[in-house]
Amino acid sequence: LGERQFRYLVDHGLRTDHRMLEIGCGNLRAGWRFIEYLEVGAYTGVDISPDILVAAGTTLTERGLHPKQPRLLLVEDMGFPGLPDALFDVVHAHSVFSHSPVGVVEAAFAGVRRVIAAGGIFDFTYNESADGRYWGALREDWFYPTGMLVAMAQRHGFSAVPMPDWVHPQAKLRLRPL
Repeated sequence: LGERQFRYLVDHGLRTDHRMLEIGCGNLRAGWRFIEYLEVGAYTGVDISPDILVAAGTTLTERGLHPKQPRLLLVEDMGFPGLPDALFDVVHAHSVFSHSPVGVVEAAFAGVRRVIAAGGIFDFTYNESADGRYWGALREDWFYPTGMLVAMAQRHGFSAVPMPDWVHPQAKLRLRPL
């Protein structure tokens, strides 16, 4: 899956000179590929779990990626207060919003809008609601109508388009700052 995420972004515009933010970087399943591909200092991964960031550090060591100077940051606030404005060309979140209620997604859209550069892209996956309504299952999985996410994106100054060639059980949207 990490390879698929990496290949998809490269095939859809990720360049070696881009600066990238990965939300929910986890243990760097896809992240190590991005780090390896991007220029030195161009990757920032954020996660809410200190333990998973320790695992990410182990991945960096095992793959010899410390010379690429990636940043791994613990975040508690989707406003990303420790990150500068308009820094990132590409923002990526895989399987984050499928586990996030609408308030978290809304905060992430606002935070990403602040840290994304003009002309940047924000790709994310989500559980698409088959019945057209927003709902959560056991407070772990959240389902969104695409139209709801598109309207939310527009409220935060993004255009949004579905990425129908993404082959995965979750749907994918691409946002661009207006």
